[in-house]
Amino acid sequence: MNASHELPRGGPVPVGLAAALEAVAAPVLVHDGQRICLANSAMQRLIGRSSAELELLTPEHWAEPQQQAMLRDYGLRCLASAEAMPALEIEALSAGGTRRYLEVTAQYLSSSANGPGLVVLTCQDLSDIRHVQNSLLEMGRAMQQIIENDPVPTFVIDANHRVTHWNAAAARLAGVAAHELIGRKEAWRAFSTTQRPVLADMVVDGTVERDGPAQYGPQLHAHATLPDTWECEGFFENLGGKDRWVSFTATPLRDIEGRVVGAIETLLDVTARRTAEEQLRRHQAELESMVAQRTAELLLSNHELDAFLENASVGIIATRGTHITRCNRKFVEIFELEDSVSGELDAKRFFLDEDGFKELSRLMRDTLAQGRSLSHEMRLKTEHGTPIWVQMIAYTTNAEDPQASVWWLLQDRTEVMRAQEQLVLNYRNIKETNRRLEEAQNQLLQSEKMASIGQLAAGVAHEINNPIGFVSSNLGSLRRYVEALLKLVSVYGRHRDELSADPEIGALEQAADLDYIAEDLPELLRESEDGLSRVKKIVQDLKDFSRVDSADWQDADINAGIESTLNVVMNEVKYRADVERHYGQLPPVRCLAGQLNQVFMNLIVNAAHAMEGKRGLITLRSGCEARDGRQGVWIEVADNGKGMPPEVQRRIFEPFFTTKPVGQGTGLGLSLAFSIVQKHSGVIEVVSTPGQGTCFKVWVPVAGP
Repeated sequence: MNASHELPRGGPVPVGLAAALEAVAAPVLVHDGQRICLANSAMQRLIGRSSAELELLTPEHWAEPQQQAMLRDYGLRCLASAEAMPALEIEALSAGGTRRYLEVTAQYLSSSANGPGLVVLTCQDLSDIRHVQNSLLEMGRAMQQIIENDPVPTFVIDANHRVTHWNAAAARLAGVAAHELIGRKEAWRAFSTTQRPVLADMVVDGTVERDGPAQYGPQLHAHATLPDTWECEGFFENLGGKDRWVSFTATPLRDIEGRVVGAIETLLDVTARRTAEEQLRRHQAELESMVAQRTAELLLSNHELDAFLENASVGIIATRGTHITRCNRKFVEIFELEDSVSGELDAKRFFLDEDGFKELSRLMRDTLAQGRSLSHEMRLKTEHGTPIWVQMIAYTTNAEDPQASVWWLLQDRTEVMRAQEQLVLNYRNIKETNRRLEEAQNQLLQSEKMASIGQLAAGVAHEINNPIGFVSSNLGSLRRYVEALLKLVSVYGRHRDELSADPEIGALEQAADLDYIAEDLPELLRESEDGLSRVKKIVQDLKDFSRVDSADWQDADINAGIESTLNVVMNEVKYRADVERHYGQLPPVRCLAGQLNQVFMNLIVNAAHAMEGKRGLITLRSGCEARDGRQGVWIEVADNGKGMPPEVQRRIFEPFFTTKPVGQGTGLGLSLAFSIVQKHSGVIEVVSTPGQGTCFKVWVPVAGP
């Protein structure tokens, strides 16, 4: 025997007995109530101490401190009664601090005829059993949360058709409380007034294929992917207080030997979907595949838990930290994994990026730490990199333990999200189309109004031309007559002395003041002819501005168009600002001259209105400039008015946007100008500084659009 297996020196245990105890596989310790006399190898390994260390300890020293007194009293009672004692559960504390759960049995042993008795403690290690029990209890609690909190109505029956589970969602759907059904063989009472087997009853009896069609009709069929699972849709009158269409699925539960020990049935109210299908069956395809089943059950064994997980129609996983420790078949299908998944999976592999993983981790910590379930939707990716939209519900097995397992229910909602996104996109497109139509309509109305004004101006100009013509002709004739008369009067003046003897002639000469008339009359005729010239110029400018006689594309003189426009709006300008002109030599431009004149009119009038309480300056410039390989001309209308802040500059070309008071502006002038310049394949630009003024620059190609 080596040193670690030597008996404590002076021990009263016979050598033969010591050898026998050493051969025993179970941990055995012998003491006399005061000290340890013997500990076999198994006991030394369990406690983590050698014989030399044990002989220095009291018999109870190896136990957990709070249980040492109980262990000491247990040994003393054995010595006092000289009988075997009932088993005692104790926690052993090894030299390394490891805690083991033991079942200890004390047996009295007489050392010799006259010597004191001994206590033989035989130990059985219960640590592994306790760990398994705790694991099963933990899984049981998790499954209890899953089945009770599952939003899908679910109930479970056993092999004797007794209802073992009836969750809150099922109670709400059927209007029957759980205490009315659990433990009874009458699940049918929740759905029918007459006794008939529910689908779960048929699954337990194995009669679905034989009796199911007669009971449920052609709607009953086997599940496409889950073996031995049946699903159906049916109409139920007065279910939970109203008529409903319900989709229900039943799956058998099997023990380790494959025997059916019960069945799970899930229910889903599909009334809304059936109604929508009936109303829209000729207009659109079904946008969403309703969730067929979410099953959950509290199972009494690990094998029953496996049956539930593998047959569930939603993805179920358990995570610890960032690793997936368990997953079911539906999860493998959703995320395109290999059929056989072994070992743990890194959860990060299914996230599109690190930010998404961190955000979900934060939400999970904040929610689960409060003992609440997490409900969330986000975009993930499959093993092959395909993006999918996933709806998830998470529960923790222990809210106080950050390292506890978390159970997840996952459902692929990609098709539903794709349909929703398409609807949103279509709605936005319709709104944009309506906005453009409204803008085009308003611009058309403004264009028609301006065209009407132009036609009116042209008509007025035409009507004025006629009287101006004969007035001008008459003035010419009058000038000739007056000149002849003045010559005659001048001749008469030379013979004034001969005629002055007549008093009547003298009075008339004095009353007429012939000298003043002869001096003033030619000046009056000249001023009248200048006035007529100005009227003719205004009439011509009106015609040039309206261009009613040339509404098609033509070569036009842009400088002349600016001048004619300025003359038309001069009444708006002359009281507010002075005008400076800096025109360059421009080639003829292929354009709609009347529409470009409307642009110039809006810019000049806006420049005049920009002067707030002061007389300002408007500068008109023009010149030539090539852009993108095209020859063009540019026109600038600049003012030194109040200017515009950036937020106003961004919106000036929007229809109906105006900074003028209500009733003084429509907000269509610059919008129409922008459209006209675009029609000419041109560009309109603005530079403005608050308090300093604004400059609009219009560029149009010489050759037209």
